Order: sequence, then C-alpha cells, then structure tokens
Amino acid sequence: MNDLKIPVTADIASAYEKIKPYVHKTPVLSSSLLNKMFSAELYFKCENFQKVGAFKFRGAANAVLSLSEEELSRGLVTHSSGNHAAALSLAAKMRGAKAYIVMPSNSPEVKKRAVAGYGAEIRYCEPNLRAREDTANEIIKETGAAFIHAYDNFNVICGQGTTGLELVWEYPDLDIVIGPVGGGGLMSGISIAVKGLSSDIKVYGAEPLGADDAYRSLKSGRHITHHKPDTIADGLLTTLSKRTFTILSENLDDIFTVTEESIIECMRLIWERMKIIVEPSSAVTLAVIAENPALFRNRKVGLVLSGGNVDLGNLPF
Repeated sequence: MNDLKIPVTADIASAYEKIKPYVHKTPVLSSSLLNKMFSAELYFKCENFQKVGAFKFRGAANAVLSLSEEELSRGLVTHSSGNHAAALSLAAKMRGAKAYIVMPSNSPEVKKRAVAGYGAEIRYCEPNLRAREDTANEIIKETGAAFIHAYDNFNVICGQGTTGLELVWEYPDLDIVIGPVGGGGLMSGISIAVKGLSSDIKVYGAEPLGADDAYRSLKSGRHITHHKPDTIADGLLTTLSKRTFTILSENLDDIFTVTEESIIECMRLIWERMKIIVEPSSAVTLAVIAENPALFRNRKVGLVLSGGNVDLGNLPF
C-alpha cells in the first residue's frame, strides 16, 4: 500500500492551501422544487463553475504547482478525452510550461476547442487506451516531458479532494455525499477528505450502468480492468487504477449504477429547476437519488456536479 502513495486528509488540506489562490471556491446551490420532489435536502457542489468548467482543474493545478522548475522546463504531457486535458493545459500555461495533450480523435468538439484555446499542443490518436498510452510515451521520449495522469496520481487526487473539504466545511451536518466515479480520482480524494472530517457522513459513488467497472470491482472485492463502456457520460469511461480501487474500497460506503434514461432525465431536471447545464457525468449523482428515493428521504445530501462542458448543439434532451 505504501508504494501506491495513498493520500491522507492532511495531504488534501495542504493541497487546498497550495491551490487556493488559483482555483474557484465553487458555490453550493439548492432547489426547493427538487427538495420537494425527492423529499430530501439536496446541496449541489457546483464544480461546473470551476475554471475549465470542471473539478479537474483542482487536481491539475496541484500537480503542476508541485513540480520543480527543472521539470517544468521539459513540459507536461497527458492523455485525456477532455476535462483533464483542458485543466492541465491551463495549469501548464499558468506556470509558463509547454503542455502536450494526447486526445482521442472522437473527443467532443467543445473539449477539443477548449484545449486548443489554452495553447496546448494536441496530438490525436485512435480512441483506445493503447493508442493513447503509446502516443504519450512517444512524446515523453521526444521531449522528456513529465507525465501527469488524469487520476492515478497522488497530487491530482489530493487536489480533487479539496472539493470535499469545501463542501463539508460549508455544510458539516450532511448525512451523505454522492459523487461520480470514472477513473476514481475525484471520489478517492473526496472520500478521504469527507471521512477525515466526519466519519458519520456516508460517501456514495455513482456510475452509469453502461460503464460499471467500479461497481463490479468494489462489489466483488477485486480490481476489474476489462471494460467496454457504453454511456452518454463521456467523462466516466475510464477504469479504476490500482490506487483508486484501493482508496475507494476503504472509504466508499456504497456505489450505485444508474440507467442512461435516468442520467438524461436528471440532466434535464437540473437545467429546468436550477437553470444550469451540467455534463451527463454530473447528472449521475441526482440519478442515484431518482432511482433510490427511499434511501435519501429526509436526509441532507451533498451532490457533486463534476463539470458543465456540454456541446449545446447536441443536448440529449
């Protein structure tokens, strides 16, 4: 376990102080109509209002701010379908470093434009993990750039965990916190932060039924890596790493899967009732409540809205 470098709450608190001058302290919003609809008090942590439109900037900023000047001089590289790519591009620009971003050719256009807008050099590859990794390794050989993984990275996880610190500091009497699970970096950080602040708060993961590797891994107790995702939630297509599997196994109280229909309906509900657009990956949190209303009735629930980078010309509702 030690070789995996598992963060603790103090590491996340340290990350918070490091990134505080650079990130937004995102608002927590509520809706009386949604509260009435689900008979619960719902508190939405709006990371869709974070820089680059997603929580990913927290982790990228912490990772980049943790690098030496010598490391920065060789540049940074990652592979990502979108939000981490934009986040690392902006964080690199913030410190005057070159960013090389490997993106699958089928990445959403809105995310391609965002990465290019932050001045990163984009290299496109076939839409599979092997092609992404091979292309990133080629860049590392060419340039010596430092590789910053989207979620299997100690400093990235610590940065993402600051989301949970802010939420619980503002609402310490929450009963439950729910967040989306893709590669597990966000919920690894949040679960450590929340449990470190209050062991009484339940922490739940939310995952699309069509991309349920984390659900299967955590329910079986073994790390499942074979994965053929099929979901509208394009931010949740990745599999857990050994590190995030270990953290979530220890800290999540439960994980739920939700249908595509529920994801789309909840994305629409958030727009109609709160007047904010969120990604399908964000809507999985409300979808868990919609599909399991009795579990959340009369409870105070924090929901992490992880991002809002949506192609407005291609909304699913």
